[in-house]
Amino acid sequence: MVMAAGSGLRLGRERPKQYQALAGLPMLRRTIDALRACPELRELQVVIGAGQDDLYDAATRGLELPPPVIGGATRQASVRRGLEALARRAPTHVLVHDAARPFASPALVGRVRQGLASARAVLPVLPVVDTLKRVDANGDVVAEMPRDGLGRAQTPQGFDFATLLLAHRRHADRDCTDDAGVVALDGVPVLAVAGEEENFKVTTEADMARAEALLARQPRRWISGSGFDVHAFAPGRPLVLCGITLPHDRGLAGHSDADVALHAVTDALLGGIAEGDIGSHFPPSDPRWRDVASAHFLHHATGLVRARGGRIEHVDLTIIGERPKIGPHRDTLRASLAGLLALDPGRVSVKATTTERLGFCGREEGLAAQATVSLSFPL
Repeated sequence: MVMAAGSGLRLGRERPKQYQALAGLPMLRRTIDALRACPELRELQVVIGAGQDDLYDAATRGLELPPPVIGGATRQASVRRGLEALARRAPTHVLVHDAARPFASPALVGRVRQGLASARAVLPVLPVVDTLKRVDANGDVVAEMPRDGLGRAQTPQGFDFATLLLAHRRHADRDCTDDAGVVALDGVPVLAVAGEEENFKVTTEADMARAEALLARQPRRWISGSGFDVHAFAPGRPLVLCGITLPHDRGLAGHSDADVALHAVTDALLGGIAEGDIGSHFPPSDPRWRDVASAHFLHHATGLVRARGGRIEHVDLTIIGERPKIGPHRDTLRASLAGLLALDPGRVSVKATTTERLGFCGREEGLAAQATVSLSFPL
């Protein structure tokens, strides 16, 4: 269960920190992608704040996740609401993780899961290595604190589900800073396992800079993919490009909404991971895809890329045809495509060209689109 209900105001930005871009992707998306790389986790449930639905939808676009749970006024209340929602599925164990910790590794998650084989509560911790001082309100150091036996708590914290749910129900009026503290109120022993320095919580601008630097240092392998698609014009249909309906006297013929631009980008993504083409995933003979928005195909492809730990680094799309003129709509199309991919617009290019009146595009019989994508994957 991913806790993303906080306001994140300590970062000092208008948008909550879990939705801030981190190396081109929302932080929440990076956290979810990290957890999706952990084979021990069967399902991810996200808890968000009231009024964050649009931010959540943009951050998780293309992922097949259960609907988010709306949290409460405090973290503890939000966790309880998430647990109550999960109770209908009766899981044996649950891991609770902060959305602002985007670097949880499969090894860390594995240690927590392994600990649950012998304990009802598991907490990843780091040793305290710095000397601790008590400082008063005036900024004066008044005492030195012993650090022996102290640890810095992290998430994900793992629990026997029934134990955690019961503790939250019993102690809803208490103010605990984490879930290990809630079960401790019931006398439940908490097993400590080794945390990780890279699994830090992003709270300040300095933390954001550290996270950006960490992502920049991670070795990646780069792959490119290309896609090409063609659709003929047809009367009586809307013209849809990049998910946007443009004014034109004809639309494009096709089984779906015939968005030639999104089809080209989708095929480029599928090509980058050697997963065939749109037709192999969404056969045109299947009535389920009749007139469906092509954003559905794009979301499917982006989900496959990200499930492999991949990042979409850049997209270059060229629309080919005489009419309609793309120039007046370029910024709108670019913004829409970037939004569908959950990318910064600076990493998305939309261009247009003609064939100098040659061929079917030159005769205004249809439109074509060509796309190239750059993808990166962990080594």
